[in-house]
Amino acid sequence: MSSAIVAGRPGAVLADLLPAASHASARVRDVALILGGAALTGAAAQIAVPVPGSPVPVTGQTFAALLIGASFGTGRAALSMSLYVLAGMAGMPWFSEGTSGYGMPSFGYLLGMLLAAVVVGSLARRGGDRTVPRTIGTMAIGSVIIYGIGVPYLALATGMSASEAISAGLTPFLLGDALKVALAMGALPAAWHLLGRRSGD
Repeated sequence: MSSAIVAGRPGAVLADLLPAASHASARVRDVALILGGAALTGAAAQIAVPVPGSPVPVTGQTFAALLIGASFGTGRAALSMSLYVLAGMAGMPWFSEGTSGYGMPSFGYLLGMLLAAVVVGSLARRGGDRTVPRTIGTMAIGSVIIYGIGVPYLALATGMSASEAISAGLTPFLLGDALKVALAMGALPAAWHLLGRRSGD
């Protein structure tokens, strides 16, 4: 099936456009995407900037997780992010700043990223990444999920009050997240627009 046909098919995500000549090759493609997505998230986690007064650094993880969700769709995103989280829990040093395990106060954000990638993947299957307004909404929902799990977990893990957890685990990251959304709202609809132009050639 050509990429132009897939691009115009309802329910398609960007990963569906990668060629696969047979069912077996599609399986190989999906496995490669799942492994690559986990590795990409691990690499993005090493882009870490400490935040004064907070145990949670600014990293590229959230952007990677949301991008994987939008590009891969629900199933692949769930498997890729699950692999990332489980391998890190087992000792793979690819959480932020080369850490691993599950005892860190920021672990709730990882769980939030997993769920957010799944939800964003589901929204992308419904066209949530094909226009700028939809992409903004999709990424905003994903971000709310990440913080909706990460901030309460931070409070429980550290004994912070709700206001302290918000100050340490949400407020310092809002500007960075706005920039990540801006990147996504430019990149994802542009990719679909380019594919649409090619399908009309």
